This record gives sequence, C-alpha cells and structure tokens, in this order.
Amino acid sequence: MNPAPAPVEETLRDTLAHLLDGLPPRHAATAVDRLIASYRGRTPTHTPVLRDRADVVAYAAYRMPATFEAVRAALGALAEAAPDWTPAAHTDLGGGTGAATWATAATWPGERPVTVLDWAEPALALGREIAAAHPALKGAEWRRERIGRALALDATDLVTVSYVLGELTEADRGHVVDAAAAAARSAVVIVEPGTPDGYGRIIEARDRLIAAGLRIAAPCPHSARCPIVAGQDWCHFAARVSRSSLHRQVKGGSLPYEDEKFAYVAATRLPPSEATPAPHRVVRRPQIRKGQVLLDLCDPGEELRRETVTKRHGPLYRAARDAAWGDAWPPAPPED
Repeated sequence: MNPAPAPVEETLRDTLAHLLDGLPPRHAATAVDRLIASYRGRTPTHTPVLRDRADVVAYAAYRMPATFEAVRAALGALAEAAPDWTPAAHTDLGGGTGAATWATAATWPGERPVTVLDWAEPALALGREIAAAHPALKGAEWRRERIGRALALDATDLVTVSYVLGELTEADRGHVVDAAAAAARSAVVIVEPGTPDGYGRIIEARDRLIAAGLRIAAPCPHSARCPIVAGQDWCHFAARVSRSSLHRQVKGGSLPYEDEKFAYVAATRLPPSEATPAPHRVVRRPQIRKGQVLLDLCDPGEELRRETVTKRHGPLYRAARDAAWGDAWPPAPPED
C-alpha cells in the first residue's frame, strides 16, 4: 500500500530547506536583508529585484512560506464562496518562484494547466526546480514576460497576482489588473502586503475588477463601495506562518511562528448561484470576554459594525468563540 502524499505545505517547506544546503547562512541573511529593503521601498522598479540564484534562493526560503500562506488564505475564501467550482487552468502573474501555484494546488488538488509569468529569469528557473517536487506542478510552464503595459495574456480560468502591484508604476498596475480581468474566465485573486499602501492598491484593483464586469467574492460581502475611510483605517488579515531557521536568524526571534499580514480581493465572473460572498466578514481579531465575544464585521449594507454574541445565543456563542480574523460570519450550518 502506497503511503499518503505529504501535505503541500510540508513538501514546500522541505524543498526550500534543501535549497539552503551549501549557501552560507551569513550570505543568505545578508541577501534577505537587502532584498527586504528593496521590496519595502516606495519607488517602483523597472528591473527585477531578484538578480541571481543566490538572491532567489535566499528570498524564496525566507518569503515563499509567508506568500504561500497569505495566498492560500485568499484562495480559501474564494473556495468558500464558490464551493462547487474548481479552476480548470491557472495563470500566475509576476509569480516569481511560484508560491501562488503551490497555494492553488493546496486549495484545489489535482493537475491543471499552469502558467507562471515573471520578468526575472533566475526566479523562474528556481520556481521550475522547486515545482518538480510536486506532481501537480511538474508540467507548469515558466515563461519570462515583462509585467507591465506590454503584457498580453491568453484566456485562462483563474488569474493570481500576488505581491506584485507594489513593484509597478501606477500605469503598469492598472494595465496588469485590466489584463488579468480580461483573461480570467472565472476568477481573479490579488494579494498585497497588509499595510495601508497595500490596501490602497487592493482598493484600486477592486474598482478596476468591478468596472471590468466581475463581482466581489471575498473578502467583502458586497461589490459596492468599501466602507473604510482611506487614511483612517485599512482592511487586512493575518496568516500564521511557521518560522524556519533562516527566519529566526534574520529576525533574531525565538518564536516558532509569525503572522503574515496581507490584504486581498477575490473577484469572479461566476453567476451568483455559483459564487456567493460571505454574509458578513470578521475584519478584526475577535475579542473574547467573560460570557461574550465582540465581533467587528463588514456587512452587506456597506457598513462596519460590532456584534456582541453572548452565552444566551447558545450554539452561535460557541461558534463566535471559535471565529477567527478573516472568517465569514455567521458560519455555514453543518451539512447533514
């Protein structure tokens, strides 16, 4: 009897750990520090940030797990909204070493045509090497492409754009989002860092996706105006990430995990009967107090409001105690 395959995240983690063999730890940590500074800069770049294999290996080992978990959370929200849908094909724009392709494989197991487009050849080469460890990704196409105004895409089912828009000029960002919307037969998922600037880029993308005829599937419970006032707050969520030894070395921390803050939008062309947004979305960490849970919610009325769930609510109270930041609310009733 053949053993069950390892979970996708475990396979990815083990593959990334092997990449660091032979790369001096100090070299890896120095490369990560420099690359983080580049990615956190406010000036969009016109050339790839990842320049050679050492850069790519160090950054993949450091950042891929966090990107994977953030994208998987966003895709998971889309899967909840469209439980009977599975992407027939996937294109990842600016995919680099392919974290979003791994997240897609984890969300919807099985083989499908996969295309990863990026402008950094070293990232594509390493992504192709890493993907060989996952049966569903062995046949993926890794293609060098300028991610900007010259971008033209073939039709596909799902388009992901993760941690890319911040590297582009405003004009390039708009074209990339429009190209993703035009190419996607079913859905577009865009993920950015969970910062005010990242949220701002998500809101711009959200507006363009709606203008292109898509509906919002997550995180918003509607496709109307976002109720958050720009400059006063921002919508973001958190994904728990297991820290590697490289993480602990670079950050000097001792905890075995960290939380990756991210903002996202998932939009779809599926009919309303096949893709239904959450009734409400938990947009802050629930506050658990004696006998009650406070939930900050975004609701279909284009409002942010707080709901207090007490013991008197019975099963709903127990569900509220288990609710997490980013969850749909109320939870779907259990299937018979």
